[in-house]
Amino acid sequence: MIQVARKGFAVSVALALCLAAAACSSSSSSSTTTSTSSSPSSASVTISITSLNRTFNAMASLKALAAAGKGSVAAILPDTVSSARYTEFDAPYLEQALALAGLSPSQYSVVNAQGSDATELSDAQEAITKGASVLIMDPLDSGVGAQIESYAKAHGVDVIDYDRLTLGGSRQYYVSFNNTYVGTLLGKGLVSCITSEHVAKPNVLVMRGAPTDNNATLFANGYDAVLAPYFANKTYVDVGTPAGTWDPPTAESEFQQEFTAHKNINALLAPNDENAAPIIHYLQTQGVKPNTFPVTGQDATLVGLQNILAGYQCGTVYKPIYLEAQAAVALAMYLRAGKTPPSALVNGATEDSQAHISVPSVLLTPEWVTTSNMNSTVIADQFVPAQQLCVGSYAAACKAAGISV
Repeated sequence: MIQVARKGFAVSVALALCLAAAACSSSSSSSTTTSTSSSPSSASVTISITSLNRTFNAMASLKALAAAGKGSVAAILPDTVSSARYTEFDAPYLEQALALAGLSPSQYSVVNAQGSDATELSDAQEAITKGASVLIMDPLDSGVGAQIESYAKAHGVDVIDYDRLTLGGSRQYYVSFNNTYVGTLLGKGLVSCITSEHVAKPNVLVMRGAPTDNNATLFANGYDAVLAPYFANKTYVDVGTPAGTWDPPTAESEFQQEFTAHKNINALLAPNDENAAPIIHYLQTQGVKPNTFPVTGQDATLVGLQNILAGYQCGTVYKPIYLEAQAAVALAMYLRAGKTPPSALVNGATEDSQAHISVPSVLLTPEWVTTSNMNSTVIADQFVPAQQLCVGSYAAACKAAGISV
């Protein structure tokens, strides 16, 4: 499961890579929708990854594609547990992008499977029955994702994997952040925090997300590569690696078992804010003081940012979800109109190690957020309102971080 960022895509997103519809696959199961005849106006529509921003103004350029397209677009999100982002951000951002791209409310839908494979499959089947020509689908796991994509393919419906790649699937495109780089940021963030918090003899517990989630594997690929030299030269001690989960209570239980067995643990690679939060609370009950026990996170949640302000979490990987939603909608509009998306949008490829194909991808760039850049990232993007973040005991820390309420 290796994401490949093309030439020019390292830390910043670039406009490169000509991906013809068939050139990115060694298997017919990943064949890309080919161009069909349409009006000159829709044929000339071009959108680039760099035109996507927090204003959503690039979506208006897709209206000609909306007029030329057929069927509806259905977005299917996975749950409300692994991350609060799906209800707070993905759903409204997708709806906003679809509307601004020129679709009427009857031409799109956004639903959440609420953590059920059966519900996610039935949601997809129902959408196709009602006339969806394109699915934007974030699979709960690759098993149900492959089922959905097989069903869609049999009914002539295109699928865009959203945020998570379906291993062994048959989708046309994949949209996500560069997930290996997410892991790299987590690893580098932990190293930086261990140094800044002056942790003597770091004994590091490395935790993972759910083993059924390909993103969790990609995250781990990134942070394992960063931490490996420190473990190899004995600068850090690798205390252990629990099985992994996206369920916060299970993550807390995994941590408690390890911490009970190894009281010398003094640094934690936590893969996201949701998993980190109950662990941080547990550490507080054990007398751990601020800025003494580095803990990482991801998703820039309200609780994660507040833990950073309080000194109990050293940073979080922020992914501007409005970019991901717009990229997915842009792809959907091209597919719905029978067009091949431009290389200015499709800037990379991701390996599906089960299907043995390279999936044309839009790979976006995440950011590592600490108190030093919180105001210029998540606050500027209104990802978390300052009024919610800077309440009570967090007000002074917000002021010190340059955040005004």
